[in-house]
Order: sequence, then C-alpha cells, then structure tokens
Amino acid sequence: MAVNVNDKQTRSFVVEGVDQRLLFGQNDVFLRLIEAHFSTRIVARGDRITIEGNPKDVDQIIRLLKDFVTRLKQGDYLTEQYVHYAISMVKENGYGPAEYISTEQLLTNSLKKVIKPKTIGQSKYVEAIEQNDLVFSIGPAGTGKTYLAVAMAVAELKAKRVSRLVFARPAVEAGESLGFLPGDIRAKVDPYLRPVYDALYDMLQPDKIRKLLELGIIEIAPLAFMRGRTLNEAFVVLDEAQNTTSAQMKMFLTRIGEKSKAIITGDITQIDLDDRRQSGLVKVQKILAGIDGIRFVYLTEKDVIRHRLVQNIIKAYEKHEKPKRRG
Repeated sequence: MAVNVNDKQTRSFVVEGVDQRLLFGQNDVFLRLIEAHFSTRIVARGDRITIEGNPKDVDQIIRLLKDFVTRLKQGDYLTEQYVHYAISMVKENGYGPAEYISTEQLLTNSLKKVIKPKTIGQSKYVEAIEQNDLVFSIGPAGTGKTYLAVAMAVAELKAKRVSRLVFARPAVEAGESLGFLPGDIRAKVDPYLRPVYDALYDMLQPDKIRKLLELGIIEIAPLAFMRGRTLNEAFVVLDEAQNTTSAQMKMFLTRIGEKSKAIITGDITQIDLDDRRQSGLVKVQKILAGIDGIRFVYLTEKDVIRHRLVQNIIKAYEKHEKPKRRG
C-alpha cells in the first residue's frame, strides 16, 4: 500500500555517550539547521530529542543524529559546515559521512591545529596519495587539492621518507606580461606561487621555512625550471596543472626519479590557456588511464571546505556553462 507523504510520524532519539551541548550546538543551532532542511519539528528535552514530520524525513534525521554522535565519539567537533555536508550526504545517499572520513591526522600545523581530511572525497584523496606514487587530483576551487598535497608533503619530509619537497606551478600570463612586472625573476613569479607559500606557512614556522628554502630542502619554482632535471627521493607537487600544455605535462611527469611521489592538482573548469592549446591535464586523463601506480581522484563541490556559498557558486556556474558545452 502506498504511503501518504503527508502522514506525520513522531520518533524519539536518546542521546548517549556525548555532550549534548556539542551535539545540539550553541542555542540549538544544529537542530534548527536540520529543521530548516527537512521541514520538521524537533524538540530537545534532557537527553531525548523528539522529531515530528513525514516518515522519510524523520528516518533521515535519525540517521543524521547517529552520524553526529559517531563524529563526536571519534573526537571531532561539529561545525555548521559539517552539518550542511552531512545533511546533503544523508539526503542523497541515505548515510552520513562520519564513518567514511578518515580520522588519521596528517600533521599538526604551526598553530597547533590538527590537519586531516574533512570530507569523504578528501579521505579518498589522502588514501590515494598513501597508496600510489603518482596521483592526479582534479576538482573545483576550495576542495583542498593544494592544501592537502602540501600537508602530505610536509608529513613525508618530517617522517624522513623523502629528502626534499618540490612545488611547481605554470606561470601563465593571464592578461599581463611577466616582463612588465617589477623586480627580479623571483619577484615576477612569486605571485603565481603564493598559494603554496600560504599553505606552507600554515604548517611550519616562518624561520623553519626560510632555513629549508635556503638549504634547498624545499623548492618552490615555476614549472619551466623543472626541465632537464631528475627528482630523486622527493615529494613533488604540480599545482594549477590545468594550465600546462600537453608537452609541459609530459616534461614534468618524466622528471620523477627513484623513491619519489608526485601529486598533480588542477581545476579543468578554470583553464587560462589560449583556446588553441589543449590543457595537459585534460589530455593526460586518457593517456594514463588504467596504469598501475597512477590514480585519478575527482573532487566535487561537496568537498568544498571554504564558505558554504562557494558550493552554490560552483553549482550556478556549472548550470550556466552546461548549455555552452552541449552547443
């Protein structure tokens, strides 16, 4: 017999083993967020939460609350960002993300904060890096592609599994010629490499970074500086790889030496190359597909860890650009 979606159901959820204040949020903000997304009525009294709404919504909210409890028991805090992410996961897949997000700490940054994956996609990305020597991470801005690559690189260096870190980016002239920028070559290209510096300064003390740069243990350079080299015992990251040509991509990939790992990151929706040239990151997906030891990881707007509006912005652009791609 068909179920009337307008039927109301009331169920209770008993909170056990976690601090209710952490579960509910300040002034019950997390419960109010759930109410807004499911059009239900939620009442918390003591350790009991009562949910009233249509059966499907009530069932999903029970699963959501169980996910929150699991996350808290894992030692993580709930945030509005996580709550929004968990709600979308439960609605789309029927389960919350807590059990599928790695709890492994990559490292502790310079501010004594633990760095670890925040989404299921990021967990798969980190796992791919651990298990493969060459990983391509493709996805939109804000998904942690560069940040997690730098975190993994620093962790590998600290563990002495590599002897140096090399970060490269193509210096694409987007509307301005590098030759007209003031300063020497370092001053000209550093703006293109700023995101890598920012990530490093979030993970290591400034004096430590300066020393490692002076010793050549950390190298940050334009992609062109990689030509003719062999990078042994290194953790190598190529960032913004969507702006490489196919020839540049091949050149970079053939620099990888013994006992090295390489991570290539990029967003194929933000290619700054001339229309006449095809992105090396687009082309390499077909060329290297299926090779053992090489992994492609695709992140989506659900893995965005910046302001939650960034997810909506990415979706809006994708919707706007789809008709153009079809044409």
